[in-house]
Amino acid sequence: MEYFWYIILVAMLAVYVVLDGYDFGAGIIHLFFAKTEKDKKAITNAIGPFWDANEVWLIAAGGVLFFAFPTLYASSFSGFYLPLMMVLWLLIFRAIGLELRGQIHHPMWEAIWDKAFGIASLLLALFFGAALGNVVRGVNLGMVENGVATQEAHYFFLPLWNESFSPQAEHLGIIDWFTLMLGVIAVVALTIHGANWIIFKTNSELNTKLKDVVFKLNFVLFALVIASLLIWHIIEPQPFHNFIQYPFLWVLPAITFTGLFGLFKVKSFKKDGYGFLFSTLFLLGGLSSTVASIFPKLLPSTNEINPSLTVENVAAHEYGLSMGMSWFFVALVLVLIYMVVQYRVFKGKMDDVGYGEH
Repeated sequence: MEYFWYIILVAMLAVYVVLDGYDFGAGIIHLFFAKTEKDKKAITNAIGPFWDANEVWLIAAGGVLFFAFPTLYASSFSGFYLPLMMVLWLLIFRAIGLELRGQIHHPMWEAIWDKAFGIASLLLALFFGAALGNVVRGVNLGMVENGVATQEAHYFFLPLWNESFSPQAEHLGIIDWFTLMLGVIAVVALTIHGANWIIFKTNSELNTKLKDVVFKLNFVLFALVIASLLIWHIIEPQPFHNFIQYPFLWVLPAITFTGLFGLFKVKSFKKDGYGFLFSTLFLLGGLSSTVASIFPKLLPSTNEINPSLTVENVAAHEYGLSMGMSWFFVALVLVLIYMVVQYRVFKGKMDDVGYGEH
């Protein structure tokens, strides 16, 4: 039963990455490439009807984590308390940047909230990428010092960085050179994803420029992905052991590189939605491959004193997990109905669907 909920949790996070990921990317595009008011309106129109609904998937994933894997919830929310608070404030500023920008028509007012929206989107992409890096790298469960655990086996706490900025130090930080690399990969990937969404949902004059941006950034993304795969051996001596043991898992990296290579043809796509399709494949394949590489671990331990947190040792009682299935399928049907209606109502180009103008 715990494996069912594990799949559900990963699926929810994957949906969140794809859906709110294009919102983050649109915010980054808004920050760096939207120079005119017309361009800015095109970007906010593209995400306006969707961004708040997309964030619900993060809340739903948090609810599943609390219900199905309470020990992991308690451990991660206390250990990552500082970055979680920062992420919360960034989500708030991104939202109010969108909502308050159109309340007063004054250049200074609009500029402040434009920056709030763009910078918050950029930092959220960076932090979520670094969060994935922390999960891959692992944490010092039990706060082991000199071979002795100083706290309970599932407890840890991380500052933002350590003195050496190293992912192999005894006292780890949230940000080191490895987690920062994954954060940069997330920023580049979501910028591409957001650009593809804007191309898909608008006829903006910015679209031709965005196709060139996607093409160039994809070279950067390709180089970063290859570098991260090579560096992964430093963090995990056998990073592909699950893929060797279960060969069918190689389909996940295949999906990742299908999306990555497909993006190199963004300038020649005859339909605007193809770019978004390939960036979606890259995000889904990349996240799934990463999760598969550490399975069944949910949060690896970097010491040999306390065991890693796995699907089996952090799951709730079997009875509670089974009872939750009934309510889950009711909620799933309601969410799917909502999403189908939402995306059908707002299908096609969004140039004429204004947002935030009062």
